[in-house]
Amino acid sequence: MTPAPGRWEDLNTRLATSAVIAVFGLLAVWIGGWIFVALVAVVCAVLTWELVQMLKAGSRMALPLAGLAAGVILLGEFLPPGFALPFLLAPAMVGIGQLERNRTVFAVFTTLILVAGYGLLVLRTGFGFYWMLWLVSVVIVTDVGGYFAGRWLGGPKFWPRVSPKKTWSGTVAGWIAAAIVGAVFVAIFGGSTQLIGVSIAISMASQLGDIAESAVKRRMGVKDSSTLLPGHGGLFDRFDGMLGASIFFLLVEQLVVFPPLAY
Repeated sequence: MTPAPGRWEDLNTRLATSAVIAVFGLLAVWIGGWIFVALVAVVCAVLTWELVQMLKAGSRMALPLAGLAAGVILLGEFLPPGFALPFLLAPAMVGIGQLERNRTVFAVFTTLILVAGYGLLVLRTGFGFYWMLWLVSVVIVTDVGGYFAGRWLGGPKFWPRVSPKKTWSGTVAGWIAAAIVGAVFVAIFGGSTQLIGVSIAISMASQLGDIAESAVKRRMGVKDSSTLLPGHGGLFDRFDGMLGASIFFLLVEQLVVFPPLAY
């Protein structure tokens, strides 16, 4: 079975953009400290800016809300978690009061963006580089495995009304790829094989983040969150999976011993 050439026409651009993102992202994760905090703050700011534009909620507030999102992440680095939490909700509250439309959707997604961003800081500080690498790797292989399997194998669509290109073959391939990442980390770092199951669940959460953003774009009649990233669209289009994965990890870390220990 040979896929139609049009299925791969954006591959080179996507790969080049992904490579640049991966290099800078992993370098910041490796260095940690304020470099990583600054990266998370910038990403949260851009995601918030794109969200306002995507929701057509009032362009005049896009930059102020983006700046507030970045400031909240930076402030959270100075404060104990209990005091940081109210600030994570501040952009959502301001948006509800100042935006022109789609306020509820903005409030929900902005809260998720900032909690996810703060969660990445907690993960990097609490568990170190290698487990941050695990999370990022699961999200990446879920996306890459789903892309190639979906384009090559095709088959039934997952939810065509919301995400016309997403297939069941790509969805399942993402789970398998995530399981392999989990198995590799168990082999290298030891611990329980439960990490394989956790990796699959993180993969599913990543896919749910992607689907949630697709639903918003479909509702607003837009193809991409912006045009910042050649071959990908906007930053939101690339970080929607990390958004779902980070939020879910915060829940997992409270429910199971992490990283899972050998029994």
